[in-house]
Amino acid sequence: MTTPATIDDLVRFLDRLKAANIHYALSDPTTGAIMVEVAVPGERWEIEFHANGTIGVEIFMSEGGIQGSDRLDSLFERFSD
Repeated sequence: MTTPATIDDLVRFLDRLKAANIHYALSDPTTGAIMVEVAVPGERWEIEFHANGTIGVEIFMSEGGIQGSDRLDSLFERFSD
């Protein structure tokens, strides 16, 4: 059984990011959780430290390559109402 995460775990994680010179931002998009948003080359991480002691981790990876302006149009086509 895994020990629930605490505020100390969050602080240690932030300290590790600082020591590695990895930029991060904090937000609270979910009730009862603090999200650490990290952007590194080719990836974006979302790590949520929840009040109940769980930690959620999502990693988003780049498709790679550099796209032209036509790619911008396709983003709007896919995600606009």
